[in-house]
Order: sequence, then structure tokens, then C-alpha cells
Amino acid sequence: MIEGIAASSGIAIAKAYQLVTPELTYETKPIDDPDSEIKRLDEALAASKQELEKIKDHTKEEMGDEQAEIFSAHLLVLDDPELIGPIKDKITGDHVMAEAALEETTNTFIDMFNNMDNAYMRERAADIQDVTKRVLAHLLGVTFPDPALIDEEVIIIAGDLTPSDTAQLNRQFVQGFATDTGGRTSHSAIMARSMEIPAVVGTKEVTSSVQQNDIVIVDGLEGNVVVRPSEADLDAYRKKQAKFEEQKQEWAKLKDEPTMTADNNQVELAANIGNPQDVDGVIDNGGEGIGLYRTEFLYMGKSQLPTEKEQYDAYKSVLEKMGDRPVVVRTLDIGGDKELDYLDLPDELNPFLGFRAIRFCLENEGIFRTQLRALLRASVYGNLKIMFPMIATLDEFRQAKAIFSDEKQNLTKEGTDVADDIDVGIMVEIPSTAVTAPQFAKEVDFFSIGTNDLIQYTMAADRMNERVSYLYQPYHPAILTLVKNVIDAAHNENKWVGMCGEMAGDTIAIPALLGLGLDEFSMSATSILPARTQIRGLSKETMASFNEKLLAMNTTDEVIEFINEKTV
Repeated sequence: MIEGIAASSGIAIAKAYQLVTPELTYETKPIDDPDSEIKRLDEALAASKQELEKIKDHTKEEMGDEQAEIFSAHLLVLDDPELIGPIKDKITGDHVMAEAALEETTNTFIDMFNNMDNAYMRERAADIQDVTKRVLAHLLGVTFPDPALIDEEVIIIAGDLTPSDTAQLNRQFVQGFATDTGGRTSHSAIMARSMEIPAVVGTKEVTSSVQQNDIVIVDGLEGNVVVRPSEADLDAYRKKQAKFEEQKQEWAKLKDEPTMTADNNQVELAANIGNPQDVDGVIDNGGEGIGLYRTEFLYMGKSQLPTEKEQYDAYKSVLEKMGDRPVVVRTLDIGGDKELDYLDLPDELNPFLGFRAIRFCLENEGIFRTQLRALLRASVYGNLKIMFPMIATLDEFRQAKAIFSDEKQNLTKEGTDVADDIDVGIMVEIPSTAVTAPQFAKEVDFFSIGTNDLIQYTMAADRMNERVSYLYQPYHPAILTLVKNVIDAAHNENKWVGMCGEMAGDTIAIPALLGLGLDEFSMSATSILPARTQIRGLSKETMASFNEKLLAMNTTDEVIEFINEKTV
């Protein structure tokens, strides 16, 4: 059994799918039979074409024609006689093996295109590089991982999963995740909860312990992975799986009930989503709104920025499905561990503290305005609220709000209908913003506390770094003090406060947050019904009476012990 961190609840049993880039190295050897090498090359090219056709079809179905054209370009590379001809000439003329001829020839083209002062040609270099890896993998007889090609039930085994990896996964077939690295707030964990599939992260060894097609059990309740289980293991975990399903059915009875405390106070339970497909899960789990729509996933897995129409269609779809329930949309938040290959962003020593989120948008005003126009046009189809991420100063908020107001005015002049009552707020994820919340509260319509970043910035502990993971402490008195400061500042100005970090769905944190006066708890959809069940058994007034004691405590352990004692 491999131990890790329980990142998304549930039990999954399926074959392993290794989402690990294979080693594409080989030993160069002289050849005696060029015809045989050319035959090997032709077979690798044919296999690559077959795969790319499948990927293209899947992409077209899931993401549309424009994204599918990326793979049309890859297919053209495989059919280009000006590239394939020289490879075969090198095999026959220089008597080199197919692998070496492929790499030497394509590297020449890649270098030539990369050195051209032409963006289109540099994109062709990237296409050739991607295709070369695929063909080389077939020549070497190793599996080249392709999430889009998965067509059977599997458990993804990976070192980690990037946001672009998860964007390609077929929800119909992916039953769970298990990764070497990561924690509960890593993107792979967040996406697993969004996809409503079990996940265990931070195992350190799952990729080296699991072979392709091994039967694997992922226990997202306890944080364990069982590799090549015995019949007894399978029987035990199937029973555990059935018991968890029964528990979910009990929670489901509260799907259409309001979220009321034991002393008859109401709060709102909302969900975090990454794309329009997630909305069905929000509704099925009794979500009372969307507290965080991470729009950066609209920008990922593409070769260029999404158009205004593409964004408008996505936002409209979410708003229409949610009806009159609030939908809080976060404007583009890239940077840190979220990159866009087609934007030439500079490498930074500390990207989490660098050129990201609102900082990027204010400097790239055209991109920002396109998103705001799409949101404003879609606003008439539901209850839209907009928030800006990574706000550190009032000047940043004022600049962003001014651009928003400008685009609203432009659309109105054009005769485009726009909702009148769009709340505009900010994510509170920088300690200085939490400290100066009283000043911000006079100008924003609402706060949403992004605890994932707020905790790592407050504790000076990278949440992706396992060596300092012990410092990632959601219940630390310093964090609770900042949260209280934000809530009090908002309430003093008759503004509402939500929380869209993972802390909002945490069973230890919920009683404390309830007592501190949080208005909206936004979490993964699968956490909503368990949270509603928990809140129904808590008295808000009683929890509020403990605030002074909680904030005066010295350590996280003291806070946990106290909350457990008072909520048994």
C-alpha cells in the first residue's frame, strides 16, 4: 500500500494509465538494411497519423473546430514530402537508423524555423517538435501518453497533473488520479474534486511503483493507493465503495434544502468550477451558486487566445444553467503554475509573486477588455458577479474597475444589452489586502477570500513545496485573524464576504468560519452536501462565542483540538 494525501473523496478501482512522458533515448547503431528502416519509419508515421486523427476528432467534439485545427497542422507535418523525403534520404544515403535520421532532420527544420522573425513559422517549429516526439516513441516501441485518446475506464498515474493535462481528460473514462507530488490545494487535487473523482496526491512513489495497465485502487477517503490488489483487497474496497455511495445518497436528501444552522441562521453554499461542463455537478450537488469560475481554463490547451465569442458562449452557458443563482466569475488568472504556451511570458525566479493575474491583465489591456466585453454581453442571461484576482493595492482595483466601466459604456453605446446590477469585487489573497480590508470595503461590492494563496503568502510557504508543507496551516491563528479582519470590514460597510479557497469546504475550518461570520462558502461541488449536513448541526451563535479564544491561541494544533472538542 502506498500512502499519500486524500485529495478527493471516494474509491476508484481500474487499470492504471501512466501519464508520464517516456524516455525517448536510443543508442545510435549502423544499419545494413535501409529498406527495413524506411519500413519502420513508415509504420511509425502511419501509427502517429491514426492517433492524431483520433485526437483531432475528440478535440473537435469537446472543444470545437478551432482547437482541432492544431492537430490538422500536426497531420500536415506527417504528410509533408519536404520533411519526410530528407529523412528517408538520410537513411538510404548515410545508412543511419530511422530514429537518428528523424531527429537530425527535424532538428534542422526546428532550428531554422525558430530563428525566423515570423510567429507563424515559429509555431510550425513547435508542431514539428511535437510530431517528432510522437513518431520517435513509435520507433522506440514506447507508449506516448495521450489523455485525449483514453477510451476505457482508467486511473491516471502521474508525477503531477498540469491544468492543461486535466483539461484534456475524458470525464467518462477517468475514474481517479494518483500522483507523486502535490497537496490538497494543488491543481490536480482541485480538478479531481471538480470532476468528482477520487484522488490521492503527494505519494512520492506511485509512478515508480505502478506499471501501465496494473489494476489499482485509489482510496480518496483515507489517502491510500493499492497496487495489484488481491481478491480480498478488491472485495474489501468494493464494500467500502458501496458504503460511501450509500452515504452520498443520505447527503443527497438535502440537495434542495437551504443551508441553515442549528440556531436558524442561513448561509450560502456555492461551488468552484473550471468550465461550463462543471455546472451540472454543481446543480446535482445542491449548489446555491458558483463562488468561483476559474476562467483561465478557457485559455488553456489552445494555440491562441480565445475569441470574444468563444468566451461569451461559455459565460452565457453557465449563467443560463444557473438561472437566478449567483455566478462569481474570476477574470483571467495566469502566472504562477498556470502558463499559456502561446504567450511569450518571461521566466521568473518566483512566478507566484511575479507578473500574474491582474498585473498581467492591466499591462495587456486588449486581452482584459475582450474578456470583460464577453462577460458584460453574457450578463443579461443570469446573476453575474465579477471579481479581480491578486489585487494588492486600491489603485489596481480602481484601474480594473475603470476598464470595466469603460467597456460597459462602450457596449451600451453600441446598443448591446448589459445587466445594470453587476457586483464587482476582489479576491483577497494577499496579506496586505486583508490587513487594509477596511479601505477596500468602501469601494468594492464584495470580497472573496482566496485562502490557497493567502495561506502560502502569510506563512511564506510555497503550497507546492512538500518540504515546507508543514507550514501550510489553514487553521493557524494568524490566518483566522486575517479572515476575521476581512469579514468585519465588509460587514461594517454592509458588504458580503465569500471564501473560494479549499479552506471553505474543510470540516475543521467550517465551524470557525461560521462563527467568524462568513456569508458564502464556495468549494468543490462534491463537498457541498457534506458541508450542508455539518452546518445543520452547528450553532452559529455558539461558534461565534468562541472567536476570542480561537484568535488568542498560539498554534494550529490548539485550534484543531479546541474545535474538535466543541463540535463533537
